[in-house]
Amino acid sequence: MNKLRQNKEFTEFRKERGNMLLSRKNQLLLEFSFWNEPVPREGPNIYELRSYQLRPGTMIEWGNYWARAIRFRQDNNEAVGGFFSQIGQLYMVHHLWAYKDLQSREDTRNSAWHKHGWDELVYYTVPLIQEMESRIMIPLKISPLQ
Repeated sequence: MNKLRQNKEFTEFRKERGNMLLSRKNQLLLEFSFWNEPVPREGPNIYELRSYQLRPGTMIEWGNYWARAIRFRQDNNEAVGGFFSQIGQLYMVHHLWAYKDLQSREDTRNSAWHKHGWDELVYYTVPLIQEMESRIMIPLKISPLQ
């Protein structure tokens, strides 16, 4: 940061960016041990970031259920990464999924419901959630996750 503060182009960019921002939050995240590490992907893909605000005290329970649930979501190599907050808003979980398009997203998500045991895991994890959000993202050309 000290080097960046000395870069005139960067400081001008920060000023302009600051004029556009209404708010900003940061989190320090750790990976769940049962997820694969995110690796570069061939594209084109779209990504879904699903974020869950869990009830305090439920992170271990959530992790135990998802350690089993992740096997239901591996058919199309859609699982990119699973993370939980260490600093920032606590009891926050993020799942990142890759799909070829919105139709493959729908097909993949629907196929999980036909697998024995998926409905039970959803049944037990839903009460752990206070709030959830889904965002669809399109990678920049420079992103290793295409």
